[in-house]
Amino acid sequence: MKDLITKIKNFFSVTLWQDLPEQANIIWRWLINSVRVTYIVIRELATGELNLRAMSLVFTTLLSLVPLIAVAFSVLKAFGVHNQIEPFLLGVLEPLGAKGAEITTNIIGFVQNVKVGVLGSLGVAMLFYTIVALIQKIENAFNFVWRVKRARSLARRFTDYLSVVMIGPILMVTAMGVAATVMNHDVIQGLQAIEPFGTLLLFVTKLVPYLMIILAFTFLYMFIPNTRVALKPALIGAVVAGFLWVTVGKVFASFVASSSNYTAIYSSFAILFFFMIWLYLGWLILLTGSQVAFYLQHPKLVSLGGKDYELSPRLREKEGLWLMMLIAKQFHQQKPALNLEQLEQETTLTTNLLQDLLMTLERGGLVVELAGEESRYLPAQDIAEIKVKTIIDCLRKAEESDMMMLKSNADPLIEQLLHQLNDSQEAVLHNLTLRDLSMGKL
Repeated sequence: MKDLITKIKNFFSVTLWQDLPEQANIIWRWLINSVRVTYIVIRELATGELNLRAMSLVFTTLLSLVPLIAVAFSVLKAFGVHNQIEPFLLGVLEPLGAKGAEITTNIIGFVQNVKVGVLGSLGVAMLFYTIVALIQKIENAFNFVWRVKRARSLARRFTDYLSVVMIGPILMVTAMGVAATVMNHDVIQGLQAIEPFGTLLLFVTKLVPYLMIILAFTFLYMFIPNTRVALKPALIGAVVAGFLWVTVGKVFASFVASSSNYTAIYSSFAILFFFMIWLYLGWLILLTGSQVAFYLQHPKLVSLGGKDYELSPRLREKEGLWLMMLIAKQFHQQKPALNLEQLEQETTLTTNLLQDLLMTLERGGLVVELAGEESRYLPAQDIAEIKVKTIIDCLRKAEESDMMMLKSNADPLIEQLLHQLNDSQEAVLHNLTLRDLSMGKL
């Protein structure tokens, strides 16, 4: 037994992370990569960070749920399809059984009692602020998963968030309507009477709700993080999250059905108790699927076991100079500015390290981020004026700017030695500029 445990530990700590031989077939590579991602995600869940984010979102959701549904209700009412809100809520809260129907009735009652005329301009502003705050909290959670260090700007928050709040319900109802129309079409009805098409269509009909969940999750994974998410990782992450949603929902439904003891203990609070648990599980499932998508999009991190490495001072200077040189070359050759993904591929740095270096260079006034859908970077100054020595000093003193300058008690000889080294470096670099470096002139 001890030997078996030792072998399992050795597999997950050493064997699993070894480079696969070139002759390994695709299926074996896919299987090993799947095991790696699964192990990393489970380990991330065990650390508790995602759990805390999910719990935080439960509280924010409780505060923002009625205002959010009220706005969606108003938008759908303009199109005469506001009655679709209730079936949607019933579907989301289905694992709560009869309690889910009761919560849905209460929420709809709250929404119908919201009167804009009574709220006034300040009340309406607070209503929209509550919704924006909820989506911002969701974005922060997804940015944490995707290791994005910069959230959307204030202007983009309002435009992006409110467009989703306004357009999202319409797209949801449209998708549901299209699915219902297709299934009720005469051709489809005729095919149902012909075997094996009838059985196949019955199977497809049962799959439609799951496909809707997967499509909704895919949209969230691609839109919410403040970074570009590829379709394939987002879709696979959505499939994983959808499978977990259905599986956990069934388990939770059986738990609620057999929870008469809890109802006796908590009385009318039992409904809120179960609702909060389901909200927590729902957010945790969403974040887990996003984590899967993140690691699928960053296979380099998977090979590192999901752990970022730290750059030594020497490597920090080397990679920072290389990064500046890439950005300057692109600018000098009048090519489109490189985005984060392209810079990752060129430098082979992980997303965390790349963002740290870019933020350091940006604070030093050496690069600037272009406004747009993707984060692209250009030199902040004329590359003929940027000295290589200035770049090195910026990378070297990155942490010093945030620290209180302390009086040095070092021996004067040490100070003299450091000054000599600095003078020697300045003599070597002389007037070498970033433009010279990008053109290969030393």
